Amino acid sequence: MAEVYIHNGPLVIGAGLAGLSVALNTSPHKTLVLAPVALGVACSSAWAQGGIAAALSPEDSPKDHATDTINAGAGIVDELAAQTLTEAGPQTVQHLKAMGAPFDHKPDGSFVLNREAAHGLARVARVGGDLAGKAILEAVVHQALNAPHIDIWERAHALGLIKSTDGTAVGALVQHADKLVEVFAPVVILASGGTGGLFAVTTNPANLRGEGMAMAALAGAEIADPEFVQFHPTALKFGLDPAPLATEALRGEGATLIDKNGHRFVFDDHPDGELAPRDIVARAVHKADQNGGAFLDARTAIGEHFPAEFPTVFASCMSQGVDPRTQPMPVAPAAHYHMGGVKTDIFGQTTLPSLYAVGECACTGVHGANRLASNSLLEAAAFGERVGKAATADLPAAFSPDMAAAQRPALPPSLSESDLKALRDGMARDAGVVRNEVGLTRLLDLLTHLDARYPGALALVSARLIATCALHRRESRGSHYRSDYPQTEAVGARTFTNWPEIQNAGQSRTYGELSTCTSPDCLTS
Repeated sequence: MAEVYIHNGPLVIGAGLAGLSVALNTSPHKTLVLAPVALGVACSSAWAQGGIAAALSPEDSPKDHATDTINAGAGIVDELAAQTLTEAGPQTVQHLKAMGAPFDHKPDGSFVLNREAAHGLARVARVGGDLAGKAILEAVVHQALNAPHIDIWERAHALGLIKSTDGTAVGALVQHADKLVEVFAPVVILASGGTGGLFAVTTNPANLRGEGMAMAALAGAEIADPEFVQFHPTALKFGLDPAPLATEALRGEGATLIDKNGHRFVFDDHPDGELAPRDIVARAVHKADQNGGAFLDARTAIGEHFPAEFPTVFASCMSQGVDPRTQPMPVAPAAHYHMGGVKTDIFGQTTLPSLYAVGECACTGVHGANRLASNSLLEAAAFGERVGKAATADLPAAFSPDMAAAQRPALPPSLSESDLKALRDGMARDAGVVRNEVGLTRLLDLLTHLDARYPGALALVSARLIATCALHRRESRGSHYRSDYPQTEAVGARTFTNWPEIQNAGQSRTYGELSTCTSPDCLTS
């Protein structure tokens, strides 16, 4: 029997950079934040290495940043979302700096900026070379722990959303330590992270399996672009789970990608070589990895400066017996970021009343089919602030939910260790860097088999959203590459779908035609 807790303020599901940025902007409303683990641990924000992108130099502008964001997104970026994000960039970085984020600076006080893939110039502010996410999140965590309006439950996992009879979100079913709690709240904000843990090889915490997207879909919210999963080109190939990341900033500093013969193979596919868009580099690395190995060579570009410039990567390599000062690093693509998610506008509002989403679990369309490097931390912080203010703009003075009539979610089952491995292996094999109809159909059959044993499991819901929409998209665009449909349609179309539509596709086993839309009505407002 679940306990009942009525919270007269925002409920934030997730405690990474996006969730805490929301909570810091909901004052004076008492805000409850659910943290699945200890603050700052096992969230993607803390593991981000490259930095945060923003127009911080005299040569740069938010307009140029937006242009690069739109170009990287391969034809389906929501331009209003991109403009909103990049215009907020400089102020967001200054705000994080004021909170204590120790960005690297030049002697004249200006920011040290790196150039990363698909950026027209250096615009990525960094911390300690490759410690950006950890340092930024530590500053934000410190602020949150000292904010009197924020209450944090650690070891608290949301399992499903509670709705009123009219479909309004009014809370969540929560596993808090060893207790099951029905938390009722007047507004719910999902900030639960991405889907990397659905894949056998990921740079993300393996416990992140798209639960927020799944909960929203099961509650009736619309889902956008779920087939678009970004694979980072240079995860360190040491057989670890999660896979350590070799930040893109290494390539920005001149590190090269070579095959077993020392050939810089990315130039075979794109004139920008190592600084081509991530999807192109990831496919090139995948191909080289399948044909004898891919290696990141920083011996000449960084050499003896490696320990000071990139301490996280250096430690990862040395722990596995590879000295990047003198040896090329073995690399392979790994699931890194989910561009799709719960459909929202630029204020985080989903298609369900009183349900908001922000960060990697949300989809404003700002990343399109391929996220621009280092826009993720910016999105989490900038849109987190925006969503926190929007979600609390019209909160009632008092909250009295009709608990008797509330629609409660079913308690979702958890996969066994062996079946979770089968799921992750199947997703990596058939919904990975290179996809095709045979593999995606095989994957969907696996999901149907697992569904029979674990009906309503959140990981299976997220996996089916990704796989079904990947099979439906019969073209290659951005991070979604179909070897059987290698061409890109002349006009880009986003995907908008819902859980009944996905279920119907699976039941018919045709995986039918899902909705796509390119009209202005489908863009955020």
